[in-house]
Amino acid sequence: MTTTGRATTAGTTEDDPGDSGRPPTTQTRRPLPRLGLDGLSVRTRITLAVALLTALALGATGLLVFLLGQQQVRTDLQESTAQEINELQTLQARGIDPRTNQAFTSIDRLVTVFLGRNVPARSELMVGAWDGRIQRSSVSRPEQLVEDPALQQAILDRVPEGGSTTVDSPFGELYVEVLPLEDETGDGAFAVAQRVDQLREPLHRTMRTYALAAGLALAVVTATAAWVAGRLLEPVRLLRETADEISETDLSRRIPEVGNDDLTDLTRTVNAMLGRLEQAFRGQRAFLDDAGHELRTPLTVLRGHLELMEAGDVDDVERTRELLLDEVDRMSRLVDDMILLTKADRPGFLTRQPADLTRLTDDVADKMRGLGTRDWQVDEVAHGSAELDEQRVTQALLQLAQNAVAHTEPEDTVAVGSALDAIRDEVRLWVRDSGPGVPDDAKEAIFARFVRGRDETAGGVGLGLSIVTAIARAHGGRVHVEDAAPGTPRPGARFAITLPRTRKEPSWPES
Repeated sequence: MTTTGRATTAGTTEDDPGDSGRPPTTQTRRPLPRLGLDGLSVRTRITLAVALLTALALGATGLLVFLLGQQQVRTDLQESTAQEINELQTLQARGIDPRTNQAFTSIDRLVTVFLGRNVPARSELMVGAWDGRIQRSSVSRPEQLVEDPALQQAILDRVPEGGSTTVDSPFGELYVEVLPLEDETGDGAFAVAQRVDQLREPLHRTMRTYALAAGLALAVVTATAAWVAGRLLEPVRLLRETADEISETDLSRRIPEVGNDDLTDLTRTVNAMLGRLEQAFRGQRAFLDDAGHELRTPLTVLRGHLELMEAGDVDDVERTRELLLDEVDRMSRLVDDMILLTKADRPGFLTRQPADLTRLTDDVADKMRGLGTRDWQVDEVAHGSAELDEQRVTQALLQLAQNAVAHTEPEDTVAVGSALDAIRDEVRLWVRDSGPGVPDDAKEAIFARFVRGRDETAGGVGLGLSIVTAIARAHGGRVHVEDAAPGTPRPGARFAITLPRTRKEPSWPES
């Protein structure tokens, strides 16, 4: 006896020859389409993104498992069918007919003995066919399967040559493998039919279980993502709420700082910004209030004298003119000082360049002598250079010298000095006088705007030391006052400016 099989070939695809040799084309990049999420909160967007990515990952994993399961079902089906075919061939080649104790000589006896010795699986049907019809069959569920015309026709069509095929039946898809047989009476065949849907049922149950587990996992991941996103974005929400509560009259609100991550750093940065804004607005309000007060006084003086002036009295007109010009000059100085203080908070206020400290000290000493009759001296001269704005530093030192002249007598000493601190890499510049000194309780207050320190009757508008402070802080330095000769009847005052030798960020006061 011989068996005949069929070979199958897989189709091949070829690359489109028309694509070869074609020059590349340049395409204009189009903007990405909007997803319509502009109205959603960031937390919702993050949650949706995580849910979408998780769903895609679970879906792709499930699809891969299903495809691999389908392939495994097909492999198991073919192996199970091949096993039955091989067992029949082995029985045919080596088996003994129990009735004759001889080799099998007929298809009827071979198939009958084989079916009697094998218990088919629930999804399996084995049949023997000869003389143009199905002669023998194993027990199957449902029993009507063997009577299906499509199955019978598929088996009978392959009796001469054998082979495999699939059949659509009322009982689902069937996979059929036919083995040709022959004896002295003619040709026949042994066929094995497998119910593919029953073999796929375990896979379908597995996929249903996976779908349920994946749905639960997606719900857990989505809920966790919403919770985590809410926790992570809590500082942002607090920032928005705090910003909504901030008004022109209340800049004291701050965002709670919790944790030690990037958002916490952002919170600290925003709080620092709010502090600077509060300081700036508070200073601006105080500055405007003080400026309005200072300007109101000379304006009142001008109005009063103009109302009382006798137009026919030449001497009265001349005296009023001199007084008004003096008040105008005072207001002009006030406005100039106010503009300077306003510029001090802006970029470009300084023009830093390497400056020779020896030459700077000598130049300031020469310019100071024109401010009045005093015992002018130079305490110390630094040798070296520093990166600073020489004109602004000169302006600050001359302002300190002018302040010293206003609070001393002609016989008093006014001295300038400079020194280098190599350890701290700083420059120290100072103006010293032998006047009455500054009371301890006023040594901090005199640097505020519109504060007249040592003598309220000395004139001025109280902005000189504020200008010195602004120049020092713009360099990243500081200014302070101390007694020049402590423990003496006239302790004098030493105003010292300390600046870094190299460029440093401005040291504006914190809120």
